[in-house]
Amino acid sequence: MGIAVVSYIAAIACGVAAGYLSDGTANTVVASMMASVVFFAGTGIVLQVISSTSLSKLKVERQKA
Repeated sequence: MGIAVVSYIAAIACGVAAGYLSDGTANTVVASMMASVVFFAGTGIVLQVISSTSLSKLKVERQKA
């Protein structure tokens, strides 16, 4: 869960940086920052879902002969 939070913080930081660097024109740096926002947000969602999954009875039980 901790790394998911770090990914969310990185997405917010990239979004703020993109907003700060935006000057109203098509800028490749802003486009790459917004792509980073999508990447970090997606990574955070996936890691949060993985960490909240409950895997009960994962151990294989062998029957005694």
